[in-house]
Amino acid sequence: MLLFCSKVPPVLGRGLLPAAEERILGTSWHGKSGRSPLQALYDSDQFEQSSLQATHQQRRDLLSSVCNRYTRKRRLLTPDDLRHLVVDDVHGLLYCYVPKVACTNWKRVMMVLTGQGKYRDPLEIPANEAHVSSNLRTLSEYSTPEINHRLRNYLKFIFVREPFERLVSAYRNKFTRRYNTAFHKRYGTKIIRRHRQEPSNEALERGDDVRFEEFVYYLLDPRTQHEEPFNEHWERVHSLCHPCIIHYDVVGKYETLAEDANYVLQLVGADASVKFPSSSKTTRTTDDMTAQFFEDISPFYQRRLFNLYKMDYLLFNYSIPSYLRLR
Repeated sequence: MLLFCSKVPPVLGRGLLPAAEERILGTSWHGKSGRSPLQALYDSDQFEQSSLQATHQQRRDLLSSVCNRYTRKRRLLTPDDLRHLVVDDVHGLLYCYVPKVACTNWKRVMMVLTGQGKYRDPLEIPANEAHVSSNLRTLSEYSTPEINHRLRNYLKFIFVREPFERLVSAYRNKFTRRYNTAFHKRYGTKIIRRHRQEPSNEALERGDDVRFEEFVYYLLDPRTQHEEPFNEHWERVHSLCHPCIIHYDVVGKYETLAEDANYVLQLVGADASVKFPSSSKTTRTTDDMTAQFFEDISPFYQRRLFNLYKMDYLLFNYSIPSYLRLR
């Protein structure tokens, strides 16, 4: 199955008749206004914009500009490209989740929004339950006409983060926490085998003491992506969510998480009791912390790593980190 989508995507194959579309989608929305979130967004843009609306318009414009500059040919999407797009058919939402960008809390909120009253408070949902695939539907599970219909009519949103801060957050979570034995076995043992000189037998067996520089060598090793795609925790956002093919209506940022999350919930017309959970400040990976991890990475590897994540920097308007030694 192949499909294509853009701001107004042409549908491959037989399109849906209007009556069939109504059966799939229905005409009543569960938000307070009775409008879809997409209508709420673009209706509000007809009037004088607030500073928040102007910020989001600028993010959309920049994303479109960078895509036009760097994307020569738009390819067709496949179902595999849509596995990260979580669907809310109740409110008309598509959320592309990016690991290490508050995605656990967003999945909790999506479970509240789609749960028909089963859940009321996102924080009552255990973190591991938020990641059970059967609790939320993704766009890849729908038929081609249903997919294209949702891409045209639903509000599509994504949350992004400073790319190297996200990368260090993924490294800290997956390779420095003792409980992540699955990652140690799956990735740590391979990284140590390939990128550590004279590793101990214990390190080769356990894979639980991967150094950050070894992780960087693994990311830059041509064999890594030749053998399999990057794990979603360190895959580039543009490869997970395809923002030059799918037109995102809201680009939220981790740096303005509370404000942007509230903006999405307002567009949805969510009940006032649905609050986006506040993030933990104690264990969070910060810019200063990220800079410390890069101190031992040579300028040669810093430049190569930046080039690997360069499109995410450009698409989402992040500046080159001041701690990098790229010259």
